[in-house]
Amino acid sequence: MNLEDLAGKCGEWLRGSGPESDIVISSRIRLARNLAEFPFVRRASDDEKAQIAATTQAKIESIDSWKNVLYLDLDRLDEVDCQFLVERQLMSREMADSSGDRSVVIDVNERFSVMVNEEDHLRIQVMCSGLDLRTAWGQIERLDDDLEQKLNYAYHDSLGYLTACPTNVGTGLRVSVMLHLPALVITREIEKVFRSLQKINVAVRGLYGEGSQFMGDFYQISNQITLGRSEEELVDTVSEVVPRIIEYERRAREFLVNESEQDLHDDVSRAYGILCTAKKISSEETLHYLSKVRMGVNLGLIRSIEMETINKLFVHTQPAHLQKLRGQELSVADRNIERAAYLQTHLAPKGGDHRN
Repeated sequence: MNLEDLAGKCGEWLRGSGPESDIVISSRIRLARNLAEFPFVRRASDDEKAQIAATTQAKIESIDSWKNVLYLDLDRLDEVDCQFLVERQLMSREMADSSGDRSVVIDVNERFSVMVNEEDHLRIQVMCSGLDLRTAWGQIERLDDDLEQKLNYAYHDSLGYLTACPTNVGTGLRVSVMLHLPALVITREIEKVFRSLQKINVAVRGLYGEGSQFMGDFYQISNQITLGRSEEELVDTVSEVVPRIIEYERRAREFLVNESEQDLHDDVSRAYGILCTAKKISSEETLHYLSKVRMGVNLGLIRSIEMETINKLFVHTQPAHLQKLRGQELSVADRNIERAAYLQTHLAPKGGDHRN
């Protein structure tokens, strides 16, 4: 198994088969862990980082249930490969942009990954399709237990798990749900929703997490604090908030259908038409129009496209994915041409009307 094999697949979390998957793309839980024998990554020497990576790899290779993983040394990957992993949500942009001895362990079905020597020694994450935080929590708890039997975690009896950033001390847990909220954006209700979330210590981030832009009407909702709360309480907090956001988005979609269905249908059809006929198109434009088409599919305005196809296109049309699928590096101009051709291949009607 290699990155080329991953490029042609659709990750488990992108299948659109989980609960509430018309609005919730994925559920993710991440744990930050550090090894007691070494300083935090930012204080560690190059030799110590190498020892952390080697120790972690040796222990992972000794876990029987972890045999089906891909272990990648990032120093041996080029820029496109690193960006590919970021686009795939298998590692952070910060890790791709950093230097030194660092690696990522990937389950071949993309149900989990482990970043080694990111901000913390270990960043373990599990991703599930749709709103499925309970399943994600069960999976990551088992993975964490596997690792803790092999590694000596930095832990304090009063503070809990010790982490490089104080906001992660305690459980080291970040609960995150990625939502697609185009109707709230169109009706200009999104800012009001954000303000209400800030009052209950829930953060809103972009498509690629902290510091990233809001693109394609995708938003990540996650807990802001970990200290003083149990893992179950943090999972419950996000689990209770997300259904309210889903309800707001459903109401906004219902309003658009009832009050301006013709305008909505026209907007969706225009977006679909551009994606099917453009000779060149940027990644930003693609995300913008795919967002409208995805909502159109969910509302029954477009019937010929599967949700899994749309979800896959959000990722496969990103710069690094296009280059991996093409098998060569491409300039920005060539990527825009390749992206348009790829979209036409997957979206163009195969005969018959695509609408009602």
